[in-house]
Amino acid sequence: MKVSGRAGATAVGLVAGIMLDQAIGDPRRGHPVAAFGTVATKLEAAMWRDTRGAGVAYAGLLAAAAAGLGVAASRLPTLRLAAATAVGTWAVVGGRTLAAEAVAVDDLLARGELPAARQRLTHLVGRKTGHLDEGEIARAVIESVAENTSDAVVAPLLWGAVGGLSGLLAYRAVNTLDAMVGHHSPRYENFGWASARADDVANYLPARLTALLAVAVAPVAGGSGRAALATWRRDGRRHPSPNAGVCESAYAGALGVRLGGRNDYGSHVEDRPVLGGGTQGDEGKPATAADIRRAVRLSRAVTIAAAITCAGIAWGRSAGVTARRRK
Repeated sequence: MKVSGRAGATAVGLVAGIMLDQAIGDPRRGHPVAAFGTVATKLEAAMWRDTRGAGVAYAGLLAAAAAGLGVAASRLPTLRLAAATAVGTWAVVGGRTLAAEAVAVDDLLARGELPAARQRLTHLVGRKTGHLDEGEIARAVIESVAENTSDAVVAPLLWGAVGGLSGLLAYRAVNTLDAMVGHHSPRYENFGWASARADDVANYLPARLTALLAVAVAPVAGGSGRAALATWRRDGRRHPSPNAGVCESAYAGALGVRLGGRNDYGSHVEDRPVLGGGTQGDEGKPATAADIRRAVRLSRAVTIAAAITCAGIAWGRSAGVTARRRK
């Protein structure tokens, strides 16, 4: 049976978008997400109130606007919709940039340039890095790679698969707003509450898909799928984030390393539970610089698996629609 239609265009567009991202990465100038951030900043200046209600209106307006762009594009002919989805996917995913930043830190560590590695690490994490040793830098990189493989790759692909271009764009809007206003601070404790909660909901299923795919492809990074699954089941709920802990624990088990510990964010310090070890009594070895590239290989393998999986979901939707129309 021939599969066609909008969901089929979405499947093709998702795969093409991932290929574009892996081939050329993020645009150096005029990034659409940065443009969205500029608009969001201006709107925040007009709408900010120290209330949850104001934050709900702010997040809802911006997410709805992003989804509306997708709705408008969904009226395009099939081939143009596939092209628009490819461009949209390329614009909102960040797999190549994530890998490049992790490798850049590893290269600096390999040359013994610890201060430069600490500075480059700020591109990946929000914690203070000026006091970190090589092992703590490696831990921070791996944690960021694990979490952002979900946030910047798997989640937009999954939302694109189930919601088309609207789902893709609305997810990126929600995730960007969480990064901008969803953190704990006197200014955003109330105003950013809706953005943070929306991001938690939006990433619930993608984080678990990321962990499941990490289990499946762990051997690519010289790891154990069995250990990844065991660590995910044992430690995933120990993390303060309902989603980041799922991804980080699966990566810790897959790579056989120990993640978690003390993070200094300047305004506050978090002592996070240890994540690591696939068997009882085995917490895994401390992360080292040698594990960074293994984490990158794991991330790339998860990206490929996610693209295939999500394209399959969208393709299945197309086949289902076609079959219903023939009845």
